[in-house]
Amino acid sequence: MKKLVFLLAAPLLSSPLWAADLMQVYREARENDAAYAAARSSMEAGQERLPQARAGLLPTLGASGNTIWNKNDLYLRNGTLPPTVNANPRFNSNGYTVTLSQPLFRWQNWVAYDQSKFQVAQAEANFVQAGQDLILRVAQAYFDILYANENLKAVRANKASIEQQRELAKKSFEVGTVTIVDTHESQARYDLAVAQEIAAENELEVRQRALQAILGKEAPPLAPIRPNAEITPPQPADIKQWAGAAEKDNINVQIQMAAVEIASREVERQRAGHYPTVDLVANLGKSTAFASTVGGQLETDFQNVGVQINLPIFQGGLVNSRTNEASANRAAAESTLEQTRRNAALQARQHYLGAVNGLAQVKALKAALVSSQSSLESNRLGFEVGVRINIDVLNADNQVFVTRRDLARAVLDTLMSHFRLKAAVGTLSEDDILAANALLDSTATP
Repeated sequence: MKKLVFLLAAPLLSSPLWAADLMQVYREARENDAAYAAARSSMEAGQERLPQARAGLLPTLGASGNTIWNKNDLYLRNGTLPPTVNANPRFNSNGYTVTLSQPLFRWQNWVAYDQSKFQVAQAEANFVQAGQDLILRVAQAYFDILYANENLKAVRANKASIEQQRELAKKSFEVGTVTIVDTHESQARYDLAVAQEIAAENELEVRQRALQAILGKEAPPLAPIRPNAEITPPQPADIKQWAGAAEKDNINVQIQMAAVEIASREVERQRAGHYPTVDLVANLGKSTAFASTVGGQLETDFQNVGVQINLPIFQGGLVNSRTNEASANRAAAESTLEQTRRNAALQARQHYLGAVNGLAQVKALKAALVSSQSSLESNRLGFEVGVRINIDVLNADNQVFVTRRDLARAVLDTLMSHFRLKAAVGTLSEDDILAANALLDSTATP
């Protein structure tokens, strides 16, 4: 008996009993989103710039060896050779060399090492930006599904109301109280409502597939916004402070600041092509070769150490041209930084206004929803006492659905404005997802 109960309950246990909230969806996306995974790999690749540049400051050690088969014919002009000399030596010459080189002064290598630190910082900032973009993409996809659901409910409520009106028009035409024009008009409105329902269903399907593309699998049922959700206004309540913070802390601004530093050091690195280089060089090796004076092979062991100086004198204007190119790129990076700062400040202002005005809109729509519900109750009461007809009740019911849909849109847009405002100042994080989660009905059943 117990086994039978377990088998009957197993499908229920394996299916989700609660809808997924925003944090659960975000954590799933963080593990499976392809764009975020690519950004992580790009950051890891960028972090290798530092050890690569450091290698230019460290010693290099190399070894080489050779073995050569030699066949020679020796003779004098008179055609004779001393008896002690082998006239046709056949031998192998062998050798190996171990070379150690330590840069003592290579200014371009030091500049490249300093430059690599900013390249690593830029790669890490790009990954932070990818993390914020993931939050925004997940939240937008999540909220789009919630709105599509509310829109479908409103469209279906409107269709039900029109269908009732169509049936009433048909009956009224049969008894002669309305003309055929009224019947055709109600039928046209119903056909339009059917088309709107199909469009709303398609929109919901598209939004679900958009979230599926991020998660890499079917999107789970989502927790809706609680009816009594209260959104707090942005703090501080000063648009200038938000704009000022965006000009300094926006992630794109930080990325571009690193780009300016990289470009500045590139100018110095190219200019170093005029500078001398100094290296400490040491060699250790052994070689064997045929010595005609002794008529046999001679082995040589050698060790040497010294300082090698190279002084570039003229390279056809190449260094000057590359330096000028790097200077122009630095000027371009500085201009791009200024433009990025302006855009960041503009985004902060736009999203701050979106959040503040969105709160005002939410407040107005909440009042409208209360009025719509009161109108629905009044029409129901009027219908019961005979002063209202069924169509009045259906229209009032449809107005409640439409107002609830508009309220959901305003709430979701305001939440996204909060998220984008935080992203504009570079502070968007999982804490903001947790704050939004508090506005969701996580106990809602799928």
